[in-house]
Amino acid sequence: MFQKAQRQRLACFAIALVVILLARASFAAEELTAHQELLHDIYKELIEIDTTTATGDTKAAVEAMAARLKAAGFPDDDVHAFSPAPRKGNLVARLRGSGARKPILLVAHIDVVPANPADWSVEPFRLTEKDGYFYARGSADQKYMAASHIANLIRYKQEGFKPERDIIVALETDEEIFDADGVGMHWLIRNHRDLIDAEFALNEGGGVSLRDGKAIKNSVQTSEKIPVSYQLTVRNPGGHSAAPRKDNAIYRLAEGLVRLSKFEFPVNLNDTTRLYFARSAQFENEQTAADLRTTASDQPDPAAVARLSANPSYNAILRTTCVATMLEAGQAINALPQLASAKVNCRVMPNESIEEVKATLTRVLADDQIVVTQIGPADPSPPSELNETILGAVEKVSHQLWPDAVILPVMIAGATDGAFLRSAGIPTYGNSGMALEASDGARIHGRDERVPIKSFYQGNEYLYRLVKALSGGG
Repeated sequence: MFQKAQRQRLACFAIALVVILLARASFAAEELTAHQELLHDIYKELIEIDTTTATGDTKAAVEAMAARLKAAGFPDDDVHAFSPAPRKGNLVARLRGSGARKPILLVAHIDVVPANPADWSVEPFRLTEKDGYFYARGSADQKYMAASHIANLIRYKQEGFKPERDIIVALETDEEIFDADGVGMHWLIRNHRDLIDAEFALNEGGGVSLRDGKAIKNSVQTSEKIPVSYQLTVRNPGGHSAAPRKDNAIYRLAEGLVRLSKFEFPVNLNDTTRLYFARSAQFENEQTAADLRTTASDQPDPAAVARLSANPSYNAILRTTCVATMLEAGQAINALPQLASAKVNCRVMPNESIEEVKATLTRVLADDQIVVTQIGPADPSPPSELNETILGAVEKVSHQLWPDAVILPVMIAGATDGAFLRSAGIPTYGNSGMALEASDGARIHGRDERVPIKSFYQGNEYLYRLVKALSGGG
C-alpha cells in the first residue's frame, strides 16, 4: 500500500515537473529580443502620450522620439524636432548612407482621432495587452508604423548598417484632419523640403489582409482620391409660415440633392485600379470575379460595371463620388427659411479636374438658385507609377513572411498625407506590413482599436527587411 502511494506521489511530481518545464520552455520561446523590447517600449511611450488632434500634444511625442534617437547616438544635426504651433510637433531624423542613391523617406503620422474612455473596454490611452492583442487608440493608426520606423532606425545604427541612400524618418502631426491648419506635412514641405526630399516615400495606406488567420494579400497603395468639399446654398426672402411661397429654399435645395443622389460620375480606371480589379477576382465568388475581370478589360461590360457599382467599396474606386453629408436650414418653426445649405463631400479620381467636378455638380443640381462654393483648397495627387523595383522588393520580402499573400496595388478612396508628397513630386507608396483581419481593420477610428501582438512584431520585422532591401548597402 505504501509503495503504491509512493509511486502515485512520484507520478504526480513527474507530471508537475513536466508542466513546469513546458511552461518555462513556452515562456522562453515567447521572450522578446533586445530589439523587440526596445520597439515595445517606444510603442508604449507613443501610445501613452495623448496625441488626439484637437487637444493632444504631438510636440511632446516628437520630443520623446528625438530624445531616444539622440541617446542612441544620432547627432543633433540629424534629428530635428519642430514645433510649428502650440502642442504641435513634427520630427525629421536621418540615418546617413553612402549617398550613392537618393534618400528614401519613411512617413508616419502621430496624431490620433478622439476616444471616449466610457465607450471602450480598456483605457484607450494606455497600452493594454489582452487575449493576444495590443489595445489602444493609435495602436494601428498610426503609432505602430511610427514606433517601427524609430526602432528600426536605431537598429540599423546599432548594426553599423551603411545603406546606399540616406534613410529619413518623418513623423508628422494633424494627418487626421488632413493638415487643415498647415502645421503638419504641408509645413514640412513648405519649410523644410530639403530635409525630407527623397526619391520616394513609404507611408501608410496599404497593409496585409488576413482571412481566418492566413495572409491572403499585401496591398501597396500607389494612388488616392482627392478630397474636396462644396457648400450648396439657397437664399430666399422668407416670410411668415402662414403664407407659404412656392420657392421655399428647403424644397429647392432638397430637389437638387435628390437629383444629385441619382447621378453617377463616369467610370474612370487607371493602371492601379485595373490591376487591382484583375488580381482581386481570385478572392471573390464566380459572378463577382467575372465582373471584376471584364471591368478591368479594355471593353467593360456595362452590366458587370452596374453590379460592381452596387457595392460601395468597389464603386468608390470606379469613379469620382460626391455625397451630401450635412444639412442646415431655417431660423424658426413659424418662419419660411431664408437660408438652406448643405455640404457635399467629393472624392475625385486623381486624373480628373476639380473645376470640372464643380461644373458637373452645378449641371446636375440644375437650379441656378443653388450656389455651389468650394470649401478650402484641393491638392492634386498624381498616382505614383507601378515601380517594378519597389514592387519587386515588396514581393520578395512579403513572401519571406507571408508566402501565399498576393501583392495587390491599390488606390484608396480615403486620404493620407501621401497626397501632399505626391503633389510635391515625391512618389509615395503605402505599405505598412500590419496584418489584420477585416474585423480588426473596422476598429480603426472606432471602439477598442487593436492589433494582434504577432502582427505587431512581424510587421516591424517586415518593415526592417523591406527598408533594407530598398536602401541597398550591407
